[in-house]
Amino acid sequence: MTDDETSNSPATSRRSLLAVGGAGLALGAAAAGGAVALARSGEGSDMRPAGGAGGAVPFHGAHQAGIATAVQDRLHFAAFDVKTTDREEFVRLLKDWTKAAARMTEGRAVGEGAYGGLVEAPPDDTGEALGLQPSRLTLTIGFGPSLFEKHGKALGIADKRPDALVDLPKFPGENLERTRSGGDLCVQACADDPQVAVHAIRNLARIGMGKVAIRWSQLGFGKTSSTTPDAQTPRNLMGFKDGTRNIAGTEKGRLDKHVWVDAADAGWMKGGSYLVARRIRMNIETWDRTSLQEQEDVFGRDKGEGAPVGRAKERDEPFLKAMKPDAHVRLAHPDTNQGATLLRRGYSFTDGTDGLGRLDAGLFFLAYQKDVRKGFIPVQRSLATDALNEYIQHVGSAVFAVPPGVRDGSDWWGRGLFEQKQKEA
Repeated sequence: MTDDETSNSPATSRRSLLAVGGAGLALGAAAAGGAVALARSGEGSDMRPAGGAGGAVPFHGAHQAGIATAVQDRLHFAAFDVKTTDREEFVRLLKDWTKAAARMTEGRAVGEGAYGGLVEAPPDDTGEALGLQPSRLTLTIGFGPSLFEKHGKALGIADKRPDALVDLPKFPGENLERTRSGGDLCVQACADDPQVAVHAIRNLARIGMGKVAIRWSQLGFGKTSSTTPDAQTPRNLMGFKDGTRNIAGTEKGRLDKHVWVDAADAGWMKGGSYLVARRIRMNIETWDRTSLQEQEDVFGRDKGEGAPVGRAKERDEPFLKAMKPDAHVRLAHPDTNQGATLLRRGYSFTDGTDGLGRLDAGLFFLAYQKDVRKGFIPVQRSLATDALNEYIQHVGSAVFAVPPGVRDGSDWWGRGLFEQKQKEA
């Protein structure tokens, strides 16, 4: 609980409202399918179901929610550039963001709410989530290399950049767009209602105005990986099951081995993780004219069951040598990459067309790992000869250090990083 949640919050007196998916800022395909908000009425009613669709995911904990958490249906991801050079102002922003994030993940309004305050002043909450359930909203923050490079001296963190927070090298075939890459900060908002996710990013951007500015953002729908072992494996826009062998949120051993940072890294990162975000454009029209046999050869799995080549069931252990040398599964498999394993929680996207009658569609790839140098980088280098490269291109890229979770109401995002200087003084 945040330290102001015992105050008189307008979130507990919001008017009953029925909202349908696709409204407001949740635009395009990312809002396809929408979500219907349950009506809420009565003073002081509690909008925090214990679980299931619409429920609240705990904000506080040893690790940030939104990593090993069961993957939600929708995404709004935003990268920010820092504009302030004032350390105290930036720390205040992180504290304000933390307080707002804790409230929004519980389905509460930010500050004094969207209405009922001084009519001469802008409201504290933008209001488009009034009446909506928490929808399993999670908010996850990360710090990019440029925060330390460009602002490290002013913010007093120049010598606090972790060794594992490396700039990604240039990979063969990528064509990165500067306007879709990088960022000093990122916030990943995941929810089962697109409007709830958009509302969260919008409020944080409003709170940060003048101190940070959105550099780029991405809406996502149709999760392409699952962290729930008994859930049906989702499919990507190429029609193939994705993330069959993904790390589950219940696999503590694998999470400790491959995802959570330990004491060997920078002290303030213990319990955190490293995130790689890649916007991968798919050549949908070319893929859709490719024979089924070639599609299955490209992936190394059959399209229906998702079974590896020569196997009967999706989760059967792959026999890599039975696949073609350039099959995607073979090249991405841990056995090909000295055990490198990523926790993936990517999303599909469609952002209109490219002006030439082709869909601007693909995969927004999100992967968490203990060390990018031993995780994403070797895997991506291995994929240099991937047959799938004929049908995809990486056009956006970013990497972030994701700190540990917010322990309680007195804690805040990035506290370990920014309080070290004071403790050492």
